[in-house]
Amino acid sequence: MMSNKIKRVIKKYNPKEIRIGVLGSHSALEIASGAKQEGLETVVVCQKGREKTYTKYYKNIFDHVIMLDKFSEITSQSNVKKLIDLNTIFVPNRSFSVYAGYEAIETQFAVPLMGNRSMLRTEERNTPRNQLYLLQKAGIATPKTFKSPSEIDRLAIVKVPEKERAIERAFFYASSPEEYEKTAQKRIKQGIITPEALKNSVIEEYVIGAKFNANLFWSPVTDEIDLLGFDRRIQTDLDGVLDLPAQEQLELSVPTQNIEIGHMGATMRESQIEKIFEAAEKFVNTCKKEYPPGMIGLFALQGAVTKDLEFYVFDVSPRVPGCPCVEPTSPYMKYKYGMEVGPGRRVAMEVKRAIKEDRLAEVVT
Repeated sequence: MMSNKIKRVIKKYNPKEIRIGVLGSHSALEIASGAKQEGLETVVVCQKGREKTYTKYYKNIFDHVIMLDKFSEITSQSNVKKLIDLNTIFVPNRSFSVYAGYEAIETQFAVPLMGNRSMLRTEERNTPRNQLYLLQKAGIATPKTFKSPSEIDRLAIVKVPEKERAIERAFFYASSPEEYEKTAQKRIKQGIITPEALKNSVIEEYVIGAKFNANLFWSPVTDEIDLLGFDRRIQTDLDGVLDLPAQEQLELSVPTQNIEIGHMGATMRESQIEKIFEAAEKFVNTCKKEYPPGMIGLFALQGAVTKDLEFYVFDVSPRVPGCPCVEPTSPYMKYKYGMEVGPGRRVAMEVKRAIKEDRLAEVVT
């Protein structure tokens, strides 16, 4: 089993030469920067043609570079050996999940992961015991899910993969079965989605509220939850359309695709922060039971706060969320640690403490 392999690998690691590794995409810069802040060396796995950000523009925060023809090669036996030989603790991000694939991560990638590798696939809505299952099991408020378009009786958001880029979701909205059918067929004719992808789409109630992505960290060493901070998404071409006056938006009549291109930092009214911690505690406790040892390290609860001040969660990131704006814009970690602590530094702090207490095997899977 993979868990036994990881235990054997950890035992062979030199605790004085532990390095933090990451795939060269998504959140590699923030993870590497945080590791360097804590005095740890870093390893980045790059794909040819997409490497300059890491090998040229920010080469100062990467000590070791592994270059691949394709990201998917990261799970090959030879590349796994390279990472193990460097005493690497690997931090999984969304790009790693997509390009390596869950099956390969769970059965071939015998590199210690800072996180729960069996939980990575819960991000997908078409897998058993997925994120929605965990949220509902935890008793966390979630939007109503519609099993079919015929059930739509209020404003709903339809989440369907794009035709050309399956990693991106081509959201659209509908308030009735008729509007769903009309909009869906228009998207298909425009080549944005396919009929096949539409059949597997997620249809859920659109929650009217202020959107917040809560970036969190659970420590197996202390059994404490940290709130790293909040962010909000910048999306194309949605933001471009919303910049226009209402009349021009109506006249434009273009399908918005909600493709995430960036993030903005945000803070929440202090009287409401306890609700975020309570939701995080419920989620972490549920994950301990459903996917032991639980949601290790970084994760995010993405949702909205309604006018009734209820926090609804509509998405979970069971890995590093990837929002570098959190460190410089969020005050919450400074309140606890007396300094700014971003996702990367929090990972490095956990690894260093685990090494010091000889508990490294507890923070990896």
